Amino acid sequence: MDIVENTLECPLEDVLERPLFCFFGTVSSDAAPRISPLWYLWEDERIWIIADTGKSYVDRVAADPRTALAVVDFDVATGRVHHVGMRGRADVVPFDEDRAERLLGRYLGPEENEWDPRFRGLDPDRWRFVRFEPGTVVARDQSFVPGLEPGDDA
Repeated sequence: MDIVENTLECPLEDVLERPLFCFFGTVSSDAAPRISPLWYLWEDERIWIIADTGKSYVDRVAADPRTALAVVDFDVATGRVHHVGMRGRADVVPFDEDRAERLLGRYLGPEENEWDPRFRGLDPDRWRFVRFEPGTVVARDQSFVPGLEPGDDA
């Protein structure tokens, strides 16, 4: 993983460990770009995305591993804007129940019995993981000083 630029005042891992969405970019069969907003887990210097085999991004990754990914943490009230952009390669790998629990627990909390029923007891015949390996990384602190309180008119 080549970190091309990093202007974050915190470690890169601090941003990637926040329960944010990643915006996962793939290439379709007609060479058009596609973006999917997804939950992810940063582990072993890779991004792990829980993947529903019924969704088209899984087929796109299998057909063309060239992918890109962005994570943005934006808070209008404080002016925080942390951006991590990555280019790399991805593949589709078997479902790992332990990894799925770690990923889903970031977003849904530690008690699986309290999760939305859609995320409990996932069927390994339907679910996989997309394993994204970053080649290059750009991490930027693009924060600003907010000029207005949220809800104020200009």
